[in-house]
Amino acid sequence: MRIGFIGLGNMGMGMAANLLAAGHDVIAFNRSAGKVAGLVEQGATAAPTVAAACDAEVVVSMLADDPATEAVTFGDAGIVASLRAGAIHLSSSTISVALAERLTEAHAEAGQRFVMAPVFGRPAAAAAGQLFVVAAGADDAVRDVGPVFDAIGQRTFVLSPEPKVASLVKLSGNFLIGSVIESLGEAMALVEKAGVDKKDYLELLTSTLFGAPIYQVYGGLVAREEFRPAGFAAYLGLKDVRLVLAAGEQLEVPMPIASLLRDRFLALMAGGGRDLDWSALGALAAWEAGGPRPGD
Repeated sequence: MRIGFIGLGNMGMGMAANLLAAGHDVIAFNRSAGKVAGLVEQGATAAPTVAAACDAEVVVSMLADDPATEAVTFGDAGIVASLRAGAIHLSSSTISVALAERLTEAHAEAGQRFVMAPVFGRPAAAAAGQLFVVAAGADDAVRDVGPVFDAIGQRTFVLSPEPKVASLVKLSGNFLIGSVIESLGEAMALVEKAGVDKKDYLELLTSTLFGAPIYQVYGGLVAREEFRPAGFAAYLGLKDVRLVLAAGEQLEVPMPIASLLRDRFLALMAGGGRDLDWSALGALAAWEAGGPRPGD
């Protein structure tokens, strides 16, 4: 399959590399040319523009936020203007429900197809092709991008013919991850101040009550204070909490814990933690209890 790939960040690079490894013809575009060069060494073709990356059956975008997605999608040389009729834009970015709706409408008007397919997993999982894909879109479009899902993930969950549903579910999942990080951090701060080693405490938790990977992975990052380099930066965590609050407001669903998380991320930002991994949220309680500032 001929696939355009736009966005070679922490997640996108591993995803694009796995598409190449699966035998697909990948045309890659990234604002930073150095990252494209690394992928070209693995067999990709460099696209000088977004429009060039759209000379494909499918174009995948994996970008940080709504503004970055809008920048490559709309305009005279964007994806909507450049993608051929019947081709598919597959967005794996974590974006707002409102933007997912806008993209669906724009591609339909252009005679193109649109699939939302955000993913769960950190950069190591992206590199290993072990992501969990959350997909939504018309049945034929989801079926046709199945080879992409097979290359990047270990399992795909198809939720709805409406692409915006995948955005909503992805945001809800990131809200839950943030809640776990905050609660782990508070519990660890409590027991550590009483003299219990955080790593020993985590071993107890993950061997008894909380054996799920989310507690093992993020609990380990918090216990070891491994916040650099960021697999998923704290400012992006704040972005996602804001987006889930916006979705809750639109659907008239109160989300008081999400409101708390927004304020906790703001406190982390104010303390200089913008570019730390978002797991640094779990170090806030210890800092407020007299410990070191997250990242110090």
